[in-house]
Amino acid sequence: MPQVKPVMAIKGNAVLYSEMTPPDGGLRAFNDWYDNHHTPSHVQGVPGFLSAMRYQSAVGPHFLAVYELDSPDALDCDEYHSRKLTPDEPTARMLESVSGFTRYIAAEAALSARGGAAEDALDAAVIFSIFFRVPSERVGEFEDWYDTEHVPVLLECEDWLMARRLQIVEYDPEPYTHLFLHYLNHESALQSDALMAARQSEWRLRLAAEPWFTPTNVTYHRRRNRFSKSG
Repeated sequence: MPQVKPVMAIKGNAVLYSEMTPPDGGLRAFNDWYDNHHTPSHVQGVPGFLSAMRYQSAVGPHFLAVYELDSPDALDCDEYHSRKLTPDEPTARMLESVSGFTRYIAAEAALSARGGAAEDALDAAVIFSIFFRVPSERVGEFEDWYDTEHVPVLLECEDWLMARRLQIVEYDPEPYTHLFLHYLNHESALQSDALMAARQSEWRLRLAAEPWFTPTNVTYHRRRNRFSKSG
């Protein structure tokens, strides 16, 4: 009887979100290092790393990698600590030359996907990231608004495939508290009637009038296929 190969999960319950801009004239070397060394090495070699996707933007930081983790604890293992504290020579050399570096570790707290197809939505063509710094006394209402009103309206747009709310547990450099990842079939979703309606609700307008409601948004386009752990 033929042996059935197990299906490897590609989506986790946490992410490592990291941005970088390569040095002038170093784009080819940067992508070669990231595609053929850094990302596959982490996905294959670090326990708890499930998969990763790379993205590109026309504005800096110009490249994003989102690693899917089984939990934030994946970054507490000895293997990851060793790589972070004593990177190999190609990685150490490259990291000395990049700019616009960010590193956020975030645990997934809520997810909504069209048709429940979360793993399919992970490979969307566009990822729209939103960072917030929410005061502790406002978190409850803020998350309630996002989960129960804002996201359902966004998903009325056919090109709005999935929304994830994540709690940031470690940050570099900005002390954001929340990361929202929206997976879009096309960037035109950002001009959709659904988004316009979501931004004009009475609840959203009331929250937006508060001084802390200052989201940082960035849009990236998928660069290549997903890196997945091989069985």
